[in-house]
Amino acid sequence: MPTDFRPAASLDVLRLRARLLAFTRRFFDESGYWEVDTPILSHERVIDPNIEPFVTHNSSSEQLSLQTSPEFAMKRLLASGADAIYQLGKVFRRGELGRLHNPEFTMLEWYRVGDTHHEQMNFVEKFVSEFASEVGQQSSASPHPFERLTYDQVFERHTGSKVLSRPTGEIIALARRLGVGAPESLLSNDRDGWLNLLLAERVEPHLGHDRPTFVYDYPASQAALARVRVAGPVSVAERFELYVSGIELCNGYHELTDANTLRARIRHEATASGQHIPEPARLLAAMEQGLPACSGVALGFDRLLMLCLGANSIRQVTPFPFEIA
Repeated sequence: MPTDFRPAASLDVLRLRARLLAFTRRFFDESGYWEVDTPILSHERVIDPNIEPFVTHNSSSEQLSLQTSPEFAMKRLLASGADAIYQLGKVFRRGELGRLHNPEFTMLEWYRVGDTHHEQMNFVEKFVSEFASEVGQQSSASPHPFERLTYDQVFERHTGSKVLSRPTGEIIALARRLGVGAPESLLSNDRDGWLNLLLAERVEPHLGHDRPTFVYDYPASQAALARVRVAGPVSVAERFELYVSGIELCNGYHELTDANTLRARIRHEATASGQHIPEPARLLAAMEQGLPACSGVALGFDRLLMLCLGANSIRQVTPFPFEIA
């Protein structure tokens, strides 16, 4: 039986972590947000087939999920009249374990009614910069101003080609020309799979080294719960991700508010993945009642602290990671 009871992070780091949790709450309180505390255990589960929740049972027939994000509950509050809210707490995802992942981690998520994703990029930049300053060390998370590039622009810079208007065959040819090996499970008609492979292998490692980099206007097929708009010859998803030192730190959406569009996306995703994806009935009811135009962001608190300290793993900034929990 293991006998080492000590935390993975030093007590000095854990004291700093406590101070930064307090700073984060103060920053959001002073920015006009108010903190909410939604359930960790829910009847509704994530609709992204690539994210696997921990599942338990209240009875032999009632299945419940530990939340992978407080998104659904927070949107129910927005539809009930909340205007600017945040939540700072634990979420859970199965199968996510490594230098940048832990099955249980601390997520900061927030929404503001009336904001676009561009306004939220401004807010993220302010928060991350002030957080880094609060840490009191020079880090790659702090330089101003943050870089902002579209999805097509980062592909053109790091692969030599824009991709949004390219057919799947040309994307596969680009991957092969760049020497990117694909797993046998990646089908020739899986356009998003090939785009994600190129992104992971040839684009993401280069992002956010000189200064943090926002990537926005993703393929419409990767909208998830974001709005889609027509942009010239293609449609794009109004979402963004922030990268620091090649690591994804947060993602944000100009949120989808139409329930019928969400239902159609769930059906499409279920068909494409071959998985059963249950509809989130309460979220859909909230959207039908009237989810206001808003934008939201989800940020990994452990990763942000890790990056600001120049640590190599989130285990260096958490007390008891999975292996010793």
